[in-house]
Amino acid sequence: MAFIEFNTTKLKHNFDYLENLFESNNIKWAIVSKLLCGEKSYLEEIINLGVKKICDSRVTNLKVIKSIDKNIETIYIKPPAKRSIKSIVRFADISFNTEYYTIKLLSEEAQRQKKTHKIMIIIETGELREGVLAEDFLDFYEKVFELPNIEVVGIGTNLSCLYGVLPNRDKLIQLSLYEQLVEAKFNKNIPFVSGGSSVTIPLILNNTLPRGINHFRVGETLFLGTNVYDNSRYRNMKNDVFKLFAEVIEVSEKPMVPDGEMGTNVEGEEYSFDESDIGKTSCRAIIDLGLLDVDEEHITPRDKNIKFAGASSDMIVIDLGKNSKKYKVGDLIEFKLDYVGTLRLMSSRYIDKKIVS
Repeated sequence: MAFIEFNTTKLKHNFDYLENLFESNNIKWAIVSKLLCGEKSYLEEIINLGVKKICDSRVTNLKVIKSIDKNIETIYIKPPAKRSIKSIVRFADISFNTEYYTIKLLSEEAQRQKKTHKIMIIIETGELREGVLAEDFLDFYEKVFELPNIEVVGIGTNLSCLYGVLPNRDKLIQLSLYEQLVEAKFNKNIPFVSGGSSVTIPLILNNTLPRGINHFRVGETLFLGTNVYDNSRYRNMKNDVFKLFAEVIEVSEKPMVPDGEMGTNVEGEEYSFDESDIGKTSCRAIIDLGLLDVDEEHITPRDKNIKFAGASSDMIVIDLGKNSKKYKVGDLIEFKLDYVGTLRLMSSRYIDKKIVS
């Protein structure tokens, strides 16, 4: 079985770096754990770092977090679905919201559960995913403040996830001004201005983050050491907290060009081949990993001499060239992962999850 390794020593290195960065800039932050897909052993390692707040976009994952430590403040970070309201009030201390109707349902459920449910209201700042429109937000807040058992603890925004709209100083100053307007008009204290995610970290490093932004939600940079702003890597962070290993299940020298009438493959793609390769052979291997688990474009062999030859649902074929490293059946091939590749593999129940330190 193919497996992922989760390196807790490298994770702690990245956590300590971010903790120092945020603390020195008077910023509170929460870890976004959705990349872990509710894997309990991995979540336990996160909690062992000493975190107090964890964000996720799946209620089932928040339930796992609460089962490990009920004192962790859990944050549900997408607009709640109507059919999930009961569970969200039960397992999420805070939820992100953009619809008055939904918040009203949260209010009613919070009354039934005899709780005060906290919310952050997300404002649209150009990404066109979730968010209350700027011209509506004051009226929106006014109605929400009237709801019982609801406490507004923050204003926030989301950028870069859908279309790649990048955060900048002007957008985040605007977000901070929205918070000031709400506080002045309604005489309410809004503790958190959550304008930060992994993509916003460079604004701290180049001293362009407005002072009003005091809350971040970070996942990818913690786990992958990635500068999401320009898709580069931070030199002072570990980029391989996650590693993928797949076992070789066949090795054979085979023709480079298929033989027979060509149709489409399992993905509906038509392949074409260089006629100059007809009659040539190369050493090919099959690994126990397939499209059911991950797309080839999101994993990179550590051995730069390995090339992808193709993939089907359960198997990936790799080209070893002359197989100078003498790979054989039973050997493990190591792969580097990007964010989407890690997410796909973590969500696959066919991939074993291991911890190393």
